[in-house]
Amino acid sequence: MTDPILVVSGLHAYYDKSHILNGVDLSVGSGEIVSLLGRNGVGRSTMIKAIMGQVIRSGSIQFKGEAIESLPTYQISRRGLGYVPENREIFPDLTVRQNLLLGIKSGRASSRWSERDMYNLFPRLEERVNAPAGVLSGGEQQMLTLCRTLMGDPDLIMIDEPTEGLAPKIVEQMAGLFEEISSRGISILLVEQKLTIALKISNRVYVMGHGNIVFHGTPEELDANATVRQEWLEV
Repeated sequence: MTDPILVVSGLHAYYDKSHILNGVDLSVGSGEIVSLLGRNGVGRSTMIKAIMGQVIRSGSIQFKGEAIESLPTYQISRRGLGYVPENREIFPDLTVRQNLLLGIKSGRASSRWSERDMYNLFPRLEERVNAPAGVLSGGEQQMLTLCRTLMGDPDLIMIDEPTEGLAPKIVEQMAGLFEEISSRGISILLVEQKLTIALKISNRVYVMGHGNIVFHGTPEELDANATVRQEWLEV
């Protein structure tokens, strides 16, 4: 692993009185793609929300060497941590272009990403540039949400279930985009159910079960570990 940009230690998270995460440790290196795998309901989405300060949490979260576990969500975002939620959260009455421009963070002198980059990555967005975002297909909305987050020029982007319900062709586009993001030195923490995608593009993988990490290693090590896959991943 390269030098870590994100280090999570002993992370606990709660919804009201429900204890969801039980002292989770996780790290992401600079420019690295790390996938967080597991079945529905084991705490993967909660993990990302806890890092972003959206649920009650305790433990240590270090981002670029700074403790962020006590910061509110907007301050975490301003420090360069991007988040693409599972439910997409586009602004349906605004156009595609307006949604993209909302992602730009004020005060930044330069960015690794431009509006033109977004259209080059996803030509379909340029075709719909003046359309209300609410009329886009699910796949197009997922593209838009991801691109809007990139417009904020994050140093690490956390993406929750980006390929859920998408056509195979769009899934392939997404996989290619993740590799392009990584090639620009941006780290990715990916919550994903599609094992084939995760194994193809990840540098390392974590498997979560019942609020704990039950496996950590390379894609090759997970592929060779039939016991972990059968017990914690396969239906």
